[in-house]
Amino acid sequence: MTPLLTLERIESAMPDRTVVVEAMARPLGLSRAKVALFRRVHGLHTLRLDEEVPLVDMVVSAARDIVAGLAEPHRVRYVIHARAIHQVAPPATDIARQVRDRLGLGHAEAFSLTQQNCATGLGALAVAGALLRGGDPRDRALVVTGEKSFSPLVRLVPNTAIMGEAAAACLVAADGTGHPVLSHVSRTLGEFSDLVSLPAEELARFGKVYAPTLAEVVRRAVDEASLSLSDVDLIIPHNVNLMAWRQTIAELDVPSERVFLDNVARYSHCFASDVFVNYTTLREEGRLTEGRHYVMASVGAGATFHAAVLTYRGPR
Repeated sequence: MTPLLTLERIESAMPDRTVVVEAMARPLGLSRAKVALFRRVHGLHTLRLDEEVPLVDMVVSAARDIVAGLAEPHRVRYVIHARAIHQVAPPATDIARQVRDRLGLGHAEAFSLTQQNCATGLGALAVAGALLRGGDPRDRALVVTGEKSFSPLVRLVPNTAIMGEAAAACLVAADGTGHPVLSHVSRTLGEFSDLVSLPAEELARFGKVYAPTLAEVVRRAVDEASLSLSDVDLIIPHNVNLMAWRQTIAELDVPSERVFLDNVARYSHCFASDVFVNYTTLREEGRLTEGRHYVMASVGAGATFHAAVLTYRGPR
């Protein structure tokens, strides 16, 4: 089938400093029981945090090798910073433009995307594909992600996740030689748009529909790619927590080893970067197979669900 777009190269980066979950208790005001919840139930052991690493530096470090490897960097028409947090810098600071300029891509149009929270990274791929469609086939878009957990308000999702730091970069083509994206499905449950301040009964209702909705979106993406779940080697997920994914695995009725969850313990949830970080981990560990199919899946609070099916085409 004709792909929606192709992913020409994906890279990621994160701070070197590793922090254990217990070290987050005091700055986040977590009780011993809450720390135990995150470690034993949600599966979080460590995460990457470094207040000394500026946001732009972290994002540029993820994208630098991609740009350096381009034969025609002037073909990058768009630099898109996809972010979960609505405000990542003071109002007069344009992170997308700073990243673009630091990468030597001053000719490109630079802008940010948000409003889909941690699902914005996958959502940005669809936007990039739409912008490139119908243009010169040599044109490219560079989607970058990366945020700093700069305060307790954004570092903690109560009873759900502690946010780590990471960045990623993805070079997108309308129809290149990279990994074909065969389908991309999105669903938003707008009744949960104010998720962080919903009353307890509405939060409980969201908890009940979360796994069935994510499983439905994954199935729809697989179906639109003219595949079945048995054709998918791995689901490459966001790292929200182990409990949420165990519930979704049960809804999907697939073996747990077919969902890559190793990085939940290593890095925790890294805003919009998770699926790309998990992809690069799998690639570096030699766990992606030429010609096989994979599902990237992510959920943003508020509540947007994304799933995309890609076919792996070598070590990109």
